[in-house]
Amino acid sequence: QVQLVESGGGLVEAGGSLRLSCAASGTTFSIIAIGWYRQAPGKQRELVAAISSGGSTAYADSVKGRFTISRDNAKNTVSLQMNSLKPEDTAVYYCAARAATATRYDSWGQGTQVTVSS
Repeated sequence: QVQLVESGGGLVEAGGSLRLSCAASGTTFSIIAIGWYRQAPGKQRELVAAISSGGSTAYADSVKGRFTISRDNAKNTVSLQMNSLKPEDTAVYYCAARAATATRYDSWGQGTQVTVSS
């Protein structure tokens, strides 16, 4: 079992920055990828960024060039640096982990609210 805890959300003005962190515990050796999802009111949850155990990264087109995902293996944390934030980035952001034996992200954090004011 993997447990994930997000932190770092909050209220920021458009154009500002926030840094989200995801702390993983439990059977972290089984994780092959960690992703950041977000869900805005009335919208489907979408994958924003992901990073593999090997360090490969992927981003949604809507955040490319503005968001950066990184990992600290020693601390079992994954961060999402969000710059040039826009009101449309407002959502609950979730950290998710995918185990080697899974075909999808199967461990989820509780989410952290990000609100960008115009």
